[in-house]
Amino acid sequence: MTLPWSLECSACGRIRGAEGLPGVCDCGQPLLVRYPSAPPPGAQAHLRERPWTMWRYREWLPLADGESPVTLGEGGTPLLAVERVAARHGFGDLWVKDESGNPTGSFKARGLAAAVTRAVQAGVRRLVVPTAGNAGVALAAYATRAGVAARVYAPASTPPTILTQIRSFGAELVLVEGHIGDCGKAARAYAADTGALDVSTLREPYRIEGKKSLGLELAEQFGWTLPDVIVYPTGGGTGLIGMWKAFGELAAAGWVRGPLPRMYSVQSAGCAPVVQAFRAGAAACTPWPEPRTIAAGLQVPSPLGDRLMLAALRQSGGDAVTVTDAQLVAAAQQLQTLEGIDASPEGGATLAGALELKARGVVTAEQRIVLFNTGAGWLYRG
Repeated sequence: MTLPWSLECSACGRIRGAEGLPGVCDCGQPLLVRYPSAPPPGAQAHLRERPWTMWRYREWLPLADGESPVTLGEGGTPLLAVERVAARHGFGDLWVKDESGNPTGSFKARGLAAAVTRAVQAGVRRLVVPTAGNAGVALAAYATRAGVAARVYAPASTPPTILTQIRSFGAELVLVEGHIGDCGKAARAYAADTGALDVSTLREPYRIEGKKSLGLELAEQFGWTLPDVIVYPTGGGTGLIGMWKAFGELAAAGWVRGPLPRMYSVQSAGCAPVVQAFRAGAAACTPWPEPRTIAAGLQVPSPLGDRLMLAALRQSGGDAVTVTDAQLVAAAQQLQTLEGIDASPEGGATLAGALELKARGVVTAEQRIVLFNTGAGWLYRG
C-alpha cells in the first residue's frame, strides 16, 4: 500500500517512503513524517461534525484513506484557566492543558495510539518499549486494544501504581536496575532477538505525530490562535517536538493567525541534559551521569530527540529551566488544592518553571501562558 506521506531524516535530510516498519535513519537519527500537501479546503469545517478525540484531525495525522485507528478515545482534553493560581503568583492569563483525563492517565496515550495504529497496519504482532512509567501503561493498553503482544522494560524504582497498571493491561513487564537508558538498551536487544517492533521515543516516526495533536488541539481551543508561551516538562521531548512541528504545519496551511509561541523546557535539577546543552549553546546533549528525580517522566539522561528539542527552543525564542524536586512537588500541590487539577510531578514542574521564568523577567504577567500537566497525579501515589 502506498501511503500519502514520506519520511525525512531530521539530521541528514534523506527522504524515504513510509512503507514497511521504519525505525531511525541509517545515520541513527529520528525520522519525521512529511505530508505532500496541507489538508484540502473545507477540512477545517468538517471538525464540527467529528468526535472530540485526536483523530478529528485525521488529515493532519498518519492515517491512510479508509483506515481506522487503534483508539481508546484519546485526546479532547480540557484547557483550563487557573485563575486562583494566577492571582497568587501575579499572572494575568494562565492556563493548564490537562492531559490527565486521557486513557491510561497521561499524554502518552496520544503517541502510542498513533504508533500502534501504524504498527498493526504493517502487520506487527509484538511490540516493546522502555519506559519511565506512563509510556509503558499506554503501550500495554493499546497493544491489548489492537490484539498484539507487548513487553515493557521499566526501572525497578518506577512508582508501584504505574507498574500495577502495566501488568493490569496484560503486558509482560520486566524490571531493570537502573534508569530508562538502561531499559532502552534491554528493549533494543529484545527487539533484535525477537523481531518485536521497538516503539521507543523517536525510534519510530509515529509517536511524535500522535503527540502533535497536542498542538492541533490547543490551536482549536484558542479559536485558531496560539498562546504567547508554552511551558512544557521535558524528558524524551516528543510533546515539545511534536507541538513545534504542528505549529509550523498549521501556520504554513494558514490555519492559525499571529506569531508562534515561545517554547520553554522544564527539567528537574537532578536530570537536566537539555537545560545544560541549551545554556552551553550546544547542538546536542551530553548524557546526564546520575539522573535522580521523583518526576519519573523527567528522568531521561540521554534523549534521542535532543537536537530537535534544542532547535525548537531556539527557533521559538524560548529557553530551558531547571526546578528542584521540592519546587515541583509544592507546585503540583498548588494545582491540586487551588484548582482541583490532579497534577503529576511533571505537571507541577511546569508551574514551578513558570515561576522561575517570571522571577527572571523572561515571561510577564500580560502574556498568555499555557502549562502542560502531562499525567495524573494518582499514578504516582500508593
